[in-house]
Amino acid sequence: MPPLQGIEKSLIISKAHFSGPEMISAVSMRRETLFQDRRFAIPVGCGPVSGRYMSSASIGEGAVDKIEIMNDVAEVFVDNTAEVVAQAGPMVNEVAIAAADSYFPVAALQYLTDYIHSISGFNWWASIVVTTLLIRSVTLPLMINQLKATSKFTLLRPRLEEIKEDMQNRGMSPSAVAEGQAQMQGLFKEYGVTPFTPLKGLLIQGPIFVSFFLAITNMVEKVPSFKQGGAFWFTDLTTPDSMYIFPVLTALTFWITVECNAQEGLEGNPAAKTIKNVSRVFAALTIPFTAGFPKAIFCYWITSNLFSLTYGLVIRKPEVKKLLGIPIIPVTPPSSTDQKPAFSFFEAIKKYAAAQQQQSLPSPGASPGEASKPTNPRIPSSAVLNQRLKSLEKEVKGRKKGKKR
Repeated sequence: MPPLQGIEKSLIISKAHFSGPEMISAVSMRRETLFQDRRFAIPVGCGPVSGRYMSSASIGEGAVDKIEIMNDVAEVFVDNTAEVVAQAGPMVNEVAIAAADSYFPVAALQYLTDYIHSISGFNWWASIVVTTLLIRSVTLPLMINQLKATSKFTLLRPRLEEIKEDMQNRGMSPSAVAEGQAQMQGLFKEYGVTPFTPLKGLLIQGPIFVSFFLAITNMVEKVPSFKQGGAFWFTDLTTPDSMYIFPVLTALTFWITVECNAQEGLEGNPAAKTIKNVSRVFAALTIPFTAGFPKAIFCYWITSNLFSLTYGLVIRKPEVKKLLGIPIIPVTPPSSTDQKPAFSFFEAIKKYAAAQQQQSLPSPGASPGEASKPTNPRIPSSAVLNQRLKSLEKEVKGRKKGKKR
């Protein structure tokens, strides 16, 4: 029949010249054109028309085969369309689903990482690295401002110590305390700092670190493509590093950053050494504490450590500080009390033994009879021992007072 032959030819042509989405769209268009004029047709099997078209004489075996071919092709097209939609759907919606139940900063980082991943074509690990560098670069002016404030506070500290010492010398009377507090407020206003200035760095870096940690952890759990988002030995970003390369690199980069930049802006601060020692301990504990973290976390952490290390090495140069208006803190030489050697218990014992030996020898002006006269060794030796112990106690107290000064 002519209509069936035309349909068969159109299907053969579309199958030969189109493939994939083009084939789906072409056949869909032909199917729509084919059936749109039959929406309001009289149902087959009603009235006298059905008797004519349902007769066995009018429908041959060839026509039935052609109709079955059309049904098979239509089923294949429907299955292929469903498969394409099923594959494209999760890639479009997986990040949106992951960010749906997150707070605004966490969701914003997830959308930013996905945006970089989409427009650049990078893998997920590279997208996390680029996002980290972008966010750290945006917060760079805040870090420079915080370093300025910390340096000013360090320059202000000696004057604050003088005011406190003056208040203590005046017996901490109410008038002395009120006057000292007024002087401190004036100094804070003059230098443009507050007692909470050293905490600015924690207030800046802390929320960023927590937001990144939560965002990446959420994406690890809810974005299936993270399983193939890595490279080299860390292809699966959702599992821990069984080779412990990432935990060791994280601890190493953090330790180098501490050694190079931990005291930047805190020169002369008594707490600088304590902060550095605590940071060293934290660097050593990083390896066991982070061994179970997914690899995607380290893509952010190591990048952030390297950024901090580079920033510290550049910002510590005097010409860079002068260009950015950061106060340069003069290096104060150690005081005379610090140059004194520490008290040694073994040296005190040696001095005591030498004094005992010198007293046991006879004096040059003594007669032989006096030298050979028997003496009671208990009384002189105990007196000398008490005297030496008192002298040692005085020496220890003097050393301690010198260190406190």
